[in-house]
Amino acid sequence: MIRLTDPTFASGLTAPHLRQFTKRVDAMVYWSEREGTRQIYRLDLKSGESKQLTGAAALDVSSFALSADDRYLYYFDGPELNSVTNTALKPRVICTVPEGVARAGLAVASDGAVVFAEGSRVMRVALQKTGPVLDAGGPVDLLMARPRHAQLVYRQGGAFWLVNTDGSGKKQLGLAEGTTGEALWSPTGRTLIYLHVPDDAKQLITLREVSPDDGTDQLISRTSQFGAFAPNGDGSVFAGASRSKASSYIIILLRVTKRELTLCEHRASDPSLVTVVFTSDSQSIIFVSDRHGKPALYRVPVEKFVEETGDQ
Repeated sequence: MIRLTDPTFASGLTAPHLRQFTKRVDAMVYWSEREGTRQIYRLDLKSGESKQLTGAAALDVSSFALSADDRYLYYFDGPELNSVTNTALKPRVICTVPEGVARAGLAVASDGAVVFAEGSRVMRVALQKTGPVLDAGGPVDLLMARPRHAQLVYRQGGAFWLVNTDGSGKKQLGLAEGTTGEALWSPTGRTLIYLHVPDDAKQLITLREVSPDDGTDQLISRTSQFGAFAPNGDGSVFAGASRSKASSYIIILLRVTKRELTLCEHRASDPSLVTVVFTSDSQSIIFVSDRHGKPALYRVPVEKFVEETGDQ
């Protein structure tokens, strides 16, 4: 296990569904308070050096992402959606959320458009056209682009809905009844993978997946009480962070055998603070923990256990 940031100041990851590693997996973006305020940095994964990319006044640390070609970094500074490039760090304001309107989420669609929720409306920002995709009829608290498809999924009132990026074809996804924890698309976008939390705390949390195309929902595996998870580049292996204080482990779960392998202890003071992601080549796991002070980034190499995959 390798610590990537100094625990004397807080650092963390963006939302797990957003792109944070470069195509060559030589760098990643993260947020940190190392200079006193929360800003986005680019971390060179070979040298360990960090470069500040933003000078935001009110950075949303869960809503920033790299574009598919690595050219742009999108982020919200208060009500303003900004973009910067590696060559010109002066931010460009793409759009501004109206005063008094709540905003949630961020996603980069398959065509490169930026999508977010503005009150009950799902908004799409692109070069050709900027405007609403649809009105969800209530606050949206999660929004994700479907990989390799011109579709989005959003959560409204606890239900998950799939919609085309032009606002057509809206339909509800049939997830298992009960409480839904973290949810992420599979790397190909074929299924939506999610944690199912039973009402009985003594029962195990399970990892399930729903296929929007045929409406099926099936069990992937029981877990060691995962509070957070992430699929590797081909969806054959999952990284998980246990939400149990007594067994505070970072784990990998093999889809085929449904077997788990404990990698290390995250030792977070509050397991709900732990987030975990695979690098896009599936050769390392990055997680956040405050085990040595304030939240910091840690890297666990897993190339001995997981085959290398390409960038999705």
